[in-house]
Order: sequence, then structure tokens, then C-alpha cells
Amino acid sequence: MSILFIAATERELSAALGSTVRQPQGVVAPCTAHGREALACVSGLGVINASLALGAALARGDVDGVVCLGVAGSFDLSAHPLCSVRLVDREVWPEYGLLATGWCSADAAALGFALGQAHRPDDEPGPDAEIWDRVVWDASINLARLGLCLGPWDTAKSLTVSGVTADPQRAGLLRGRHQAGLENMEGFALAYGCAVAGVPFVELRAVSNAVGARPPVSWDLPGALAALGQATARLFVEPGSAKGLLAETGN
Repeated sequence: MSILFIAATERELSAALGSTVRQPQGVVAPCTAHGREALACVSGLGVINASLALGAALARGDVDGVVCLGVAGSFDLSAHPLCSVRLVDREVWPEYGLLATGWCSADAAALGFALGQAHRPDDEPGPDAEIWDRVVWDASINLARLGLCLGPWDTAKSLTVSGVTADPQRAGLLRGRHQAGLENMEGFALAYGCAVAGVPFVELRAVSNAVGARPPVSWDLPGALAALGQATARLFVEPGSAKGLLAETGN
């Protein structure tokens, strides 16, 4: 089985895979991820770069599943502290839809046009579903499909934004409307692309900062990258030993 590991930056991908990654943006290359042969791609920042990179990768025809690795901001540091790691199981794109003056995010239903349609894998029963401004998936099922460790993992809902939230007021508005735990810049694009293609998708995020805060207050990027590497290694742990490694890493 060929798994694509994708991150926005070389720094995130290198930290996650435990080895230095040096490759041009958007290029898919063979890699070794904690002793396992895989594929790696640096997508670049944002939904446009993520979409282009994923589309090119899936067009190769040899990608059986996608794992997104990266850092994220936390809307609530008490629930999702700095350097904690979360398995994302739903992504919302708050910028798609009808946007009026004073609104903190768009209303997708008011626009009246769905983005597309999710296609279930052949082994998953049930009808396909329209996708508007959110994608929801069963993270445990996708981990099992890709032969990755089932956990235990702490999960979170994440918002994908094009403009990083830079002040506490907007952070509060977004949290109040969407009840999300995390904010990132690529997750929805990758989740959506995989849903449309019917490809299993997994997203692992380490908390690097509080949403709405600017460095150095409430930021720990080095710590988040270290935690991301430890968590990625856990993906390849045999189920029987996952609990022990969880205790060792503290994630």
C-alpha cells in the first residue's frame, strides 16, 4: 500500500518523518517514514497550493491513501494545549459561501451551490454525499484502511482559513460560530480532494500556538514540531504497544 505524506512546509514534513526533506514544492518523491517506505510531498501554504499538489499526486494513480501532517493553532489552550497532538476528524472552510458585512464567516447554504460530491470507497456502504463547507470522516476507519495505529488518539474539529486569525476578537467569533478546536491553512482542501476521489484521508496536527496570538506570546513552534514527529512515529506502532508509546510521549 502506497501512502502519501503531505505537509505545507519542508520543516513540518522533516519533523514529522524524522528525516530531512529537500524537494521542490508540489513534487511527489519516495521517502522513508520511521522505517516504512512511503511517498512525500511539500504542498506549500494554503488551500490553493494544497489542492494543486494533491491533484497532481492523485493523478499519478499510485496513491492509496493520504496523511496530512502539520501544525495548527488552538482556539482553546485548555482543551488543546501547546504541543498537544490531535487527530482531526472534520474540516470546515468558513470562507466558502455568502459573506456579508460584519459576518465572521460565510454561509454556504445561503449561496445555494454545493462544492462537490464525496465518493465513498468501494468497501464502505452508503450513498455519496454533497459537500458544502465541511468534510467529516471516520478517522478510525481510515487509519485501519491504511494499516496505521488506531490509537488511542485525541480528536479535534478544525477550521481551514486562507488568512490566519491574528486577533483574539476574530478568534472568539470563529470559535463561537463553529465550535472548532483548531485552525490550519490546508486541511479542508486535502480532505475535500480525498473525499471527491474516494481516497482514505488522515490528518494529524500539533498545536503550535493560540489562535489570535502572534509570536512569541502563546507560541511554541519547536515544541510542536517535536511532538508532531513523536506522533507520526506512533502511526506505525503495533496496536498492542500503542498505549505504552502514548505514555512515553505524553501525547
